[in-house]
Amino acid sequence: MITVFYDDQCGLCRKEIAVYQNQDKHGLFNWQRLSETTFDPNEQRFNLVQALERLHVINHQGDVKIGVDAFILIWNQLPYWKILGFFASVAPVKWFLNLVYDQFAKRRFKRLDHCQLALAEQMKKQT
Repeated sequence: MITVFYDDQCGLCRKEIAVYQNQDKHGLFNWQRLSETTFDPNEQRFNLVQALERLHVINHQGDVKIGVDAFILIWNQLPYWKILGFFASVAPVKWFLNLVYDQFAKRRFKRLDHCQLALAEQMKKQT
């Protein structure tokens, strides 16, 4: 099973994931909301702040895919999205998508209160 860790407190993220969930007719994905109390970043190779910053997916082999690579993994599993996954994997396209996604992700993370609270909590634990 492929596990998708997504920010369910972000309206845009929630809507996009809902589109993918509706097309997951074969139950290929475990859709893990980051706000669930069952999310334990100590069991993962990433923490909550990292997961809030960028989409994280764990594939069948246990490899963590982040950002555009995570989207490509999702798209390649879903009907109607496979063609996007193919094109997004082409080097110049992927480079451009990474550039755009990184800028979007940074802006989104800075704007959302729950992301900033998670960051502050993490910083507090580190000191």
